[in-house]
Amino acid sequence: MRTEIEVPRWTAEEFQRMALDCRPRVAVFDCDGTLWGGDAGYGFMVWSLEQGLVSRSTSDWIDTRHRAYRAGQVSEEDICGEMVQIYAGLRDQELRAAAAQYFAGHIDKYIFPEMTALVAALRKQGAELWAVSSTNRWVIEEGVRRFEISPGRVLAAEVRVANGVITSELVDVPTGPAKAVALRRAGLSHPDAVFGNSIHDLAMLEMARCAFPVNPSPALLEEAARRGWGYFRPATVESQDATVGGE
Repeated sequence: MRTEIEVPRWTAEEFQRMALDCRPRVAVFDCDGTLWGGDAGYGFMVWSLEQGLVSRSTSDWIDTRHRAYRAGQVSEEDICGEMVQIYAGLRDQELRAAAAQYFAGHIDKYIFPEMTALVAALRKQGAELWAVSSTNRWVIEEGVRRFEISPGRVLAAEVRVANGVITSELVDVPTGPAKAVALRRAGLSHPDAVFGNSIHDLAMLEMARCAFPVNPSPALLEEAARRGWGYFRPATVESQDATVGGE
């Protein structure tokens, strides 16, 4: 019979104290499920399709691809890239405006207050703050603006923009091990503190001097047990609308 390993669950006070005691010069945050509840990338895609931002044929194609992804027939990296490429031909400013409208109306209310407080405390302590996500850059830049994380310190799924127009040429899709690759490319081979919620954050959590699983998925919780990590689950998680849920 398998013996379950109990993973220490930190209180909000313990979590903040441990993070501040780490005194990170560089602190890296995943976004969906870590700074706020749910999957803003998928949510934005569905919302933008409903708003008619892309053609019906493109909408049908990405819907079919996402169903295949959920069935395990399309990789995480591929679907995250395709969810950005569908906007090729639109103006970058149009997507930025759409992301601002979507985030304000659908995600703002799911930001974790404990993470808002922690990020502010780390900034006050002098930490350099970074965000890494497989969600599209338009949504992530808009979201982390609430945390005063600058666009220059955002690593997210993105395509090349030429003369203000979005192309289908992928620039980066930071998910899984590619999150660690993106950090190294940015010159952050050994971030002091990393905060993440899913198994796709494991590679960058392993890079950190201080690893902080936040609202961990079952797979990440199992890995936390193996590594002797604790975890923090925001108080609002259980009360959030299940339809928001993501990784």
